[in-house]
Amino acid sequence: MTRAKTLGWLIALGAGALASASAQQAAVVAIEAGKVLTMNDDDRVINDAVVLVEAGKIKAIGKRGEVEIPPGAQVIDARDRWLMPGLIDCHDHIAGSLSDLNDGVYLTNPGLRTVDTLTPNNELLKNARSGGVTTVMLIPGSGNNMSGFGTIARTAGDSVKEMTVRAPGSLKIAQAGNPERYWFGVGRSYMNWNLGQTLAKARAYHDAWTAWEAAKARGEELAPPARNLVWEDFRPLFRGEIPVTVHTQAYQVVQKTITQLHDTFGLRVVLDHSTFDGYRTSALVVERDLYTIVGPRQFYFDRTQRRIFSCAQRYFENGVRRLGFNTDAPVLPQEELSLQATIGCRLGFDPYLALKGLTIYPARALLIDDLVGSIEVGKAADFGLWTGDPLDPRHACLMTIVQGKVVYDASKDRRF
Repeated sequence: MTRAKTLGWLIALGAGALASASAQQAAVVAIEAGKVLTMNDDDRVINDAVVLVEAGKIKAIGKRGEVEIPPGAQVIDARDRWLMPGLIDCHDHIAGSLSDLNDGVYLTNPGLRTVDTLTPNNELLKNARSGGVTTVMLIPGSGNNMSGFGTIARTAGDSVKEMTVRAPGSLKIAQAGNPERYWFGVGRSYMNWNLGQTLAKARAYHDAWTAWEAAKARGEELAPPARNLVWEDFRPLFRGEIPVTVHTQAYQVVQKTITQLHDTFGLRVVLDHSTFDGYRTSALVVERDLYTIVGPRQFYFDRTQRRIFSCAQRYFENGVRRLGFNTDAPVLPQEELSLQATIGCRLGFDPYLALKGLTIYPARALLIDDLVGSIEVGKAADFGLWTGDPLDPRHACLMTIVQGKVVYDASKDRRF
């Protein structure tokens, strides 16, 4: 098979022979890449590599010559390019309709969910794909103390079903920094008390059903508790199957998030934003081994030292290792997710850890690392093909692939 030498052929995965989705899924595709950042547990970086893709999943990976390319496979010559996992953002508002995303009915809104607002292939999602972003957590805004359940979504897909990775994906809570403006104005004391009341009701519902299920397993004949759809989505939350995504920033607020949501209610907490001087809680974060997703502000002016610091670096200096980045899109454009990590590195953060903070760490935070976040056999073929180092703003994403399908092709639809 003749290997193309031009970018047009490099991008040919989405053309001619693979025009239909079914044909594209059935074909074996071999990507020959100059450098593959696997982001796996061994931190393996493979130069002069081959990645085989079949039926939307990664079939094999290794050095060129060690991985056999099946006869008739579609071969993509990207030997002067970098291949890395698709980027993941834990804090997104653009995968669904912005006009329908933020219903401020009550200070806590346990019955709301964002899956009902997903909007496939909207223009902001197309922009996201141009930046190599393949997975996002679509959450409601922070105008309420509890604004509802988020949805883990792919940035590609022609239907809500195709886009959805998991719903509910997380519970969105904001403990300060916006909900104070709710109607008559509220303070942190009332918000935390009210939030606790709501979570206590949800936990009581979960515990009642858990007790009934245990009794049923023992063969006891008991009437089930009354079904209440408002509290149903909380059951996977209390089982630890989904996290709570918390808009939390400044050390007093981050501290309350940890002690109330993690310690008191036993929830799997993802500290989202974590800006300003939130790093002062690092000892608590380390003790509980929590994921910290920094952004969209990547720097903090510490008046006590009269210096500007990287928020991620300040956490790292204090022992926190599970660090990631977000855009809060559209607060910052979703396609600029990699740039947020770049800013952190410019202010002292480690570049390789920053790449982890764009891929495998957010995947683990959202409990989807069995599907995405690294280039490993069996995982979804979600990739970004870059001209070079994704943290160097002089480089760009040329192609984005989601589940083995080309969803962005710079040679045909360059957006920036």
